[in-house]
Amino acid sequence: MMQRPRVVITGMGVLAANGIGLPAFWDSLVAGRSGIGPITLFDASQYDVQIAGEIKNFDLHHYLNGRFKAKRMGRHTQLALVAAKLALEHAGLSTDDLKEHEPVFVAMGVTTSAIDVIERNEDILQRKGPGFVSPYGVGSSQPHAISAAISEMLGVLTRTLTISTACPAGMDAFAHGAELIHSGKVDLAIVGGTGAPVTPLTMASLSLAGLAPGFDLPPEQCSRPFELNRKGGVISEGACVMVLESLCHALGRGAIPWAEILGFGGVADQSGEESGFGLEYSMNEALANAGIMPSDIEYISAHGPSHPVIDRVETEAIKRVFGKQAWRIPVSSIKGAIGNPMAAAGPLQVAACVMGIKDNLIAPTINYETPDPACDLDYVPNRPYSLSINRALVNVHGLGGGNSCMVVGRVESA
Repeated sequence: MMQRPRVVITGMGVLAANGIGLPAFWDSLVAGRSGIGPITLFDASQYDVQIAGEIKNFDLHHYLNGRFKAKRMGRHTQLALVAAKLALEHAGLSTDDLKEHEPVFVAMGVTTSAIDVIERNEDILQRKGPGFVSPYGVGSSQPHAISAAISEMLGVLTRTLTISTACPAGMDAFAHGAELIHSGKVDLAIVGGTGAPVTPLTMASLSLAGLAPGFDLPPEQCSRPFELNRKGGVISEGACVMVLESLCHALGRGAIPWAEILGFGGVADQSGEESGFGLEYSMNEALANAGIMPSDIEYISAHGPSHPVIDRVETEAIKRVFGKQAWRIPVSSIKGAIGNPMAAAGPLQVAACVMGIKDNLIAPTINYETPDPACDLDYVPNRPYSLSINRALVNVHGLGGGNSCMVVGRVESA
């Protein structure tokens, strides 16, 4: 029986609240620097929540030389375009290289439509009337605008897919691309997730829902996953796009396979089931699809959004999956540093795992001061751990009960 193709990551493009580009992102995580600060994208002085994880000093023109007009697209589309460009550069892929794979498969995960575009045009409509709204408003506010923009930037024939499953969307896009490569249908896929929810309407709604509470600490200290005094998550922006290839194809063109995607699992929570059942099932499914045992996992990149309930539920699910071993596995959340960038969260966690595998280092959970008796695992508090990682598990949970888990590993000899 023929062995199915192995899937590796050959390019990573990252934009996060703590840095643009993979080196800045990783260096900041390891150093424990937070990217959370006061909201500057709009006047939040009348809001209960006035902080977020914004992408600093971002200018689309700087990266794409005016090829795309920022005013004609949503901010999450702009972030995704730059992330895709950085990923292709990291993978060493040109337009001519991509033409050999036409149609190129592109899958992007998105949490919401371009609410910034919708809000902006609604404001113009109310103030000036219907003759003044942007003719680009409808197209740029579609969820699929992101994949379409990346397709246009690539300049080759593409087959595009947009996935909207809340926070797990980016991870689900990864899984879909990986499965196409596993099946032998494609040799290369461009996948990722993006989110730019820092808008007046979104922040007001999340605040009233208790998902973006007000804080009485300095902004950089407010996101504190698994810590006793956590109050809730900090909303942020972000984008992460990766190039996936079959291992044979990557080696054949001389590319560096940074890590291998070994397995994936995903199932939604069901009302009436035990708390965290969906996440538990997803972790077990990812391990089974990777063909490994819980004892083979050396690090867990937790969803850990700094929510009083969600952090505890994830801790309990990890204990059920890993048993006594749970207390010996380092578990950390990068959301202390970057906040929660929605659909970009999972891909950014994968990027952190890949860099951790490369550097034999685990990024810490920052702002961890007082342990919570209900969250009693090793959360890598405040300082990185030096550890050789061969296999890591990435957990993502989303509003509405979605869960996605992925096993990422060091690339062993073919």
